[in-house]
Amino acid sequence: MVRKQIRLTERQNAALEAMSRRTGRSQSELIRDAIDAMIAPPAFEDRLALMAVGRGMWAGTAELPYFGSVRREFDRASD
Repeated sequence: MVRKQIRLTERQNAALEAMSRRTGRSQSELIRDAIDAMIAPPAFEDRLALMAVGRGMWAGTAELPYFGSVRREFDRASD
């Protein structure tokens, strides 16, 4: 591992300390997890699952002229 020194605001530091106490995890571990979450590419399967949740929710709505392209993208991804 590489050692880094960072500067936090008082608010960030207090929140990090509280989260560490609450979870029983080290502050360094929490920071590494947050960085991993920020740099991880979204999984294709996750994107499909999210799209499936919203599928059909605007059925019959004329206010979304671009909906056809969104639907075509979902159908292509589902194949």
